[in-house]
Amino acid sequence: MKTRILAAVGLLIPLVILVTALPKILSAVVCGLAAAIGAWELLHQTGYVKHPRLVLYAALSGFAMCMWSYAGQRQAWLTLLVLAVFSVYFAEMMASHVKLTFEKIAICLVAALVIPYLLSSLIRIHGLRLGRYYIFVPFIMAFLPDSGAYFAGKFFGRHKLAPVISPKKTIEGVVGGTVSGVLGMLLYALLLDLAFGMDVNYLYAGIYGIGAAVGSVMGDLSFSVIKRQTGIKDYGNLIPGHGGVLDRLDSMMVVGPLAEVLLLLLPLAVK
Repeated sequence: MKTRILAAVGLLIPLVILVTALPKILSAVVCGLAAAIGAWELLHQTGYVKHPRLVLYAALSGFAMCMWSYAGQRQAWLTLLVLAVFSVYFAEMMASHVKLTFEKIAICLVAALVIPYLLSSLIRIHGLRLGRYYIFVPFIMAFLPDSGAYFAGKFFGRHKLAPVISPKKTIEGVVGGTVSGVLGMLLYALLLDLAFGMDVNYLYAGIYGIGAAVGSVMGDLSFSVIKRQTGIKDYGNLIPGHGGVLDRLDSMMVVGPLAEVLLLLLPLAVK
């Protein structure tokens, strides 16, 4: 537990510096590197695809997706990226004389396009008019319910939520995560109100918190299924106490895009 807490604090400090004091392009680069590492973890670490070129294509595409989100999200460039990735993978399948299966190509496309698009929601949020303040929303929505669920489950957990997929996850933990998510978002809304003079909507903040709990569990279980099927404990050991990039950002794959949608449809604050 101590290692987990220290690692979380160690991630929080550079995050605050990254999104408040440094150029947005640097945030995009960091997100792109995370997407590239995540692609490698999903393909190579799981054993699904170990072909170096196929993993490299996915890593480069993941980085490019984050740069697209930073550079204005023009539809034409996204279409070109999808077309290029699709073409290069199917060219590899044809060149292999059909030894490279469609299942592996499909997994590569998920690693190269789907996961980076979901993760790059952070860059798109950062680019919104109030992005400097909004960028903390997905992290609050992802990390607080996760931490609340961890401690509630550890001390009060009795009823298993998904024993086959994630034996340690409990219904009590989900309740604790929901409470943590709602309180965290209400407190952040209060901070925006009192410290920055924004007109905030506390009802929306509560909705964000509930959505955070659901999204966090969904993301966690989704990537846990993959680990169960491939027989690995963690996607990597890059982050002490947490594993790899996908171990730490699994819930963000759902919470990040959810936060983006909520911020666009139900704005948390107006300034």
